[in-house]
Amino acid sequence: MFYTDDTIEEVRSRNDVVDLIGNYIKLTKKGSSYFGLCPFHNEKSPSFSVSRDKQMYYCFGCGAGGNVFTFIMEYENYTFMEAVKYLAERAGIKLPETEMTEEAKKIQGKRQRLLDIHKLAARYFYYQLKGKEGANARSYFEGRRLEGATITHFGLGFSNPYRDDLYQFLRSKGYEDDILKESGLVSIDEKYGAHDKFWNRVMFPIMDVNNKVIGFGGRVLGEGTPKYLNSPETLLFDKSRNLYGLNFARTSRKSYFIICEGYMDVIAMHQAGFNNAVASLGTAFTLQHANLLKRYTEEVLLAYDSDEAGVKAALRAIPMLRSAGLRIKIIHMDPYKDPDEFIKNLGVEAFQERIDQAENSFMFEISILERSFDMADPDGKTRFFNAVAKRLLEFDQELERNNYIEALARKYGISFENLQKLVNRYGLAMPEKVNTYEAKEKPAIHQKSDPDYPEAVLASQKLLLTWLVNDVSLFKKIRPWISWEDFVHPVYSSVCRAVYESIESTGQIVPGQIINLFQEKEEQNLVAGIFNSDISGIEDKNAKEKALTETILRIKRFHLDEMSRHIKDLGELQKIIHMKSDLQNLHISL
Repeated sequence: MFYTDDTIEEVRSRNDVVDLIGNYIKLTKKGSSYFGLCPFHNEKSPSFSVSRDKQMYYCFGCGAGGNVFTFIMEYENYTFMEAVKYLAERAGIKLPETEMTEEAKKIQGKRQRLLDIHKLAARYFYYQLKGKEGANARSYFEGRRLEGATITHFGLGFSNPYRDDLYQFLRSKGYEDDILKESGLVSIDEKYGAHDKFWNRVMFPIMDVNNKVIGFGGRVLGEGTPKYLNSPETLLFDKSRNLYGLNFARTSRKSYFIICEGYMDVIAMHQAGFNNAVASLGTAFTLQHANLLKRYTEEVLLAYDSDEAGVKAALRAIPMLRSAGLRIKIIHMDPYKDPDEFIKNLGVEAFQERIDQAENSFMFEISILERSFDMADPDGKTRFFNAVAKRLLEFDQELERNNYIEALARKYGISFENLQKLVNRYGLAMPEKVNTYEAKEKPAIHQKSDPDYPEAVLASQKLLLTWLVNDVSLFKKIRPWISWEDFVHPVYSSVCRAVYESIESTGQIVPGQIINLFQEKEEQNLVAGIFNSDISGIEDKNAKEKALTETILRIKRFHLDEMSRHIKDLGELQKIIHMKSDLQNLHISL
């Protein structure tokens, strides 16, 4: 680390984990913890726990866990030092000037060289668009009615129809094959040599929120597959964490964003004055995209294609946007397919009217649900209202639920009272909701374990630490029998030592501080699992005393057996025999 432990700890302690993560995902308080949908894997039920007391988070679904540093590193794809600087700035802490390690300088240097390569490539593609070879590309953009100012604003370009055109240009600028291969713009193999990723395509530079080119999208001219091609994921580019046009949309000062399906929709909308439009980058909309949008707005309008595929895409995106805490509306573009076609045919004012008339996302979902039932048939109509009643149970707040019951009753010609009774009947029939993160079996965190260490011993080590961190009063009972050296797993041993030292010095444990001791993601997840394991299953005092005693014995005896294998003299053997003898009558009394 480049900063002292005290500096790192100050940064951590000045960034409350609930406040920080609450800026990225929607959290709901349940008991002493906060829960939300995990941003690191797709899920429908919230299993992502954030604890203000422990200053850490943990996902009971995928095992991801850590403190504020871990979250920023994982979510923003930052290095540890980048996370420290970001959180220090957030907390208003002025960091001391430090010298970077050679490794950090190397990573930073590589990142900057990749940015320079992408900037050069963007300029080269733009230059080619203006040249003789770019005539067909210019005709394509003219056919899409793009103005010169729009082409310049988005930095649109053209990749020549030659297999190594860009490669030769970048080589002439002094860039080596290794870094060009890492850029994702060039492929190099023994059979075919070096060849460009993009050729004979109109080019769309992809920029991050700071207007730096991090990748490209390319649409083929004429026949060819795939129709659209995107940069592969690199040190710069992660398509699940970026949105096309976000660099412009975030400065639009409008109260909502419009989400489209593709580059041309975004460009056409910005040209028409709707500069708050964005699109996902050649991939389905993800929860990471929703959380990214939440940083800049509270409301989004979906302007997906009006065909069946667009409807399905909207239905997939709505739950993710809703889970991020965003308000959602749907823009209807019939009789046209997409925003680009709509604006070209009906104009800007007509599209603004559609924005003003955008439909509430839940009402849209119900209208799509209606298509599955024959509303002219009494049985079909009955089954439809039963399905609607079940959907209304998604709203926890009675006021919000009643507002939707009123709106649906008005739209579908059923009385408020009848629909409300149906909802209440399903609500009573459903078993009481239980927290899925408490009810389901918690998956084991996979770690590399030494084959010489039985799983039962490793499980006992984790269990004992979990007991201790959940009940500090056990320290006096455990400490005489178990030291951190008794933990054969190196992570558990380090945690035990840190826990012991923390209790002895302050009388308490701050899990978020202990996680700072570990830099590897797998280790942080493992430590987070210790602090979030459930030990509430043993209620009986005698049973708990027996389980605790057996756990200590298993750990201690295994360590003594390990010591016996490496005895150097008779004195060590006598010491081990004496310690084993002491264990025979061990009983932990609570």
